[in-house]
Amino acid sequence: MTTKDIVLIALFAALTAALGVIPQITLPMGVPITAQSMGVMLAGAFLGAKRGGLAIILFLALLAVGLPLLAGGRGGLGVFFGASGGFLIGFPVGAFVIGYLFDRYAGRPPLFPSILFMLLGGVGVVYLFGVPWLAVIAELSIWQALAASAAFLPGDVIKAVLASLILREVRKAIPNL
Repeated sequence: MTTKDIVLIALFAALTAALGVIPQITLPMGVPITAQSMGVMLAGAFLGAKRGGLAIILFLALLAVGLPLLAGGRGGLGVFFGASGGFLIGFPVGAFVIGYLFDRYAGRPPLFPSILFMLLGGVGVVYLFGVPWLAVIAELSIWQALAASAAFLPGDVIKAVLASLILREVRKAIPNL
């Protein structure tokens, strides 16, 4: 691993943390969304599978030692045992999958495939971990947990579109990143 790799991993871990500082937005149906999961999408898309996953693992390690990096200033081991713990565990896997999809695409994908990659890894994979965990912790059926999580889908789609647009513009400006 090169110095550049280490710096980029640290940078995207910091970016993911910084996105937690952005105030939550409440959608018209009353569902609050934060920008933090967009860091997962951006890490995978920019850094690829291995480095993107490592960036999010670094973020989670910093979170585990107690840094208040989640939206709302939460941190520590306890966040992994709450209702959102499964989603957190899914973050590095989601970043890895996004990176894998971008790594396998010949050239730079157009906007629609880019959004699809963000949704598959950043939403599909993360929900694959998060929804069952939520069901266990909240003592819900898997279908109830899925229905509760579905309220966040509009915000997740918005984040996937924004991450794809950011990726596109930054790649135009800095093609070798």
